[in-house]
Amino acid sequence: MDHFSYRDGRLHCEEVDLIDLARLAGTPTYVYSRATLTHHYTRLAEAFAAARPTICFSVKSCPNLGVLRTLAALGSGMDVVSGGELCRALLAGVPGERIVYAGVGKTDAEIIEALDAGVGTFNIESEMEFQVIAALAAERGATARAALRVNPDVDPATHKYTTTGTAETKFGVDLSRAREFFRRFAGHRHLRLTGLHLHIGSPVASPEPYVRALEKTAATVDDLARDGHVIDTLDVGGGFGADYRTGQSILASDYAARIVPRLAPMVERGIRIILEPGRFITANAGVLLASVQYVKQSTAKKFLVCDAGMHTLIRPALYGAFHFVWPASCAPQHVPPRRDERPDLPGLEPCDVVGPICESSDFLAQDRPLPPVARGDVLAVFGAGAYGMSMASRYNSHPLPAEVLVDGPRASVVRRRETYDDLLAHEREPRALTIGNPAADRRDTPP
Repeated sequence: MDHFSYRDGRLHCEEVDLIDLARLAGTPTYVYSRATLTHHYTRLAEAFAAARPTICFSVKSCPNLGVLRTLAALGSGMDVVSGGELCRALLAGVPGERIVYAGVGKTDAEIIEALDAGVGTFNIESEMEFQVIAALAAERGATARAALRVNPDVDPATHKYTTTGTAETKFGVDLSRAREFFRRFAGHRHLRLTGLHLHIGSPVASPEPYVRALEKTAATVDDLARDGHVIDTLDVGGGFGADYRTGQSILASDYAARIVPRLAPMVERGIRIILEPGRFITANAGVLLASVQYVKQSTAKKFLVCDAGMHTLIRPALYGAFHFVWPASCAPQHVPPRRDERPDLPGLEPCDVVGPICESSDFLAQDRPLPPVARGDVLAVFGAGAYGMSMASRYNSHPLPAEVLVDGPRASVVRRRETYDDLLAHEREPRALTIGNPAADRRDTPP
């Protein structure tokens, strides 16, 4: 259940009127529902309970500390892909052993931070990465755990930019190379290679690609066991689809019905299962509020020019992604019965919802039937809780928006709106570089 609903023509998040919230917090603002976060996390955990998974929320989808703390309180671990995300997970109260560190380009500094934090598992993307992490662990006298990210060459039937499990992508190691990889590295004293990791892409709207990937991976687990290698962890990754159009995405129980039977033999062998959900939990737990600045009628189109655009939510411009957009306040006859691209309601007019950015790709919705909208009205962009704020930018020198977390009748600003001072803070004090003197040029370190 997504806890956003219209009451007397005004959109509410749980018990909070979003028109009132927009007046107090300003726009653009991301608004998250604690009840919806809890609902989606709980349903996923219940659906996969038979596999006894460790759920590690994908921080990249929605890294706000208020959201992370909400999920950590439910028992979630974290899947991180950078030092910044690791820092966020630790600040959210997640212990290192419940953190999985993925990502194809880990730097030495990030690896050292993760070793010092005692992360539970490094997901390894290549032979060279294993060697680097192992060497850094040995230098520090540390022992860490690793899972090899394998590429099952399965097409998840999603956007090419978010397909990560086919042979053409930069991610992982081909399954055919897994046995040789384990033969070379499984005995390392400081980096124990005992797991496999796969992540085929996102959003994946069907369980069938997971079934095919797991069938291939299970055969590799058997091959490795015959070679004498102990596999104690299988990280299935994430990528489950979110319901951007009501009724179109499948339920957690539908994914689990097909995936859990493939995991059962591994669970019986004592293999720990890890899941890395992201958008499945947060996408429909968030909306983006934007104010209409201008209504512009051209010869061909009607434009609603807003204070939010591709700098605030890039998914429509980058992926051609659909987000339902509707006024946060509307007449009773225009309350939408469902989040549909073409609502069957009277008095609608096709509009392009666009932003202030100097790019023709700056849009949130195109050719979208909407009720009458005026300057100053607030629009709600639904399904914006994943890969919204996390991909926002300061392009055209727009400060980043605010984020608000709603819990019943209470609303808290969990990230204040940036100011121009924030925007310029890193540029006010230029520092000369002394070329040829590396010690003098070393990056300043805070005391």
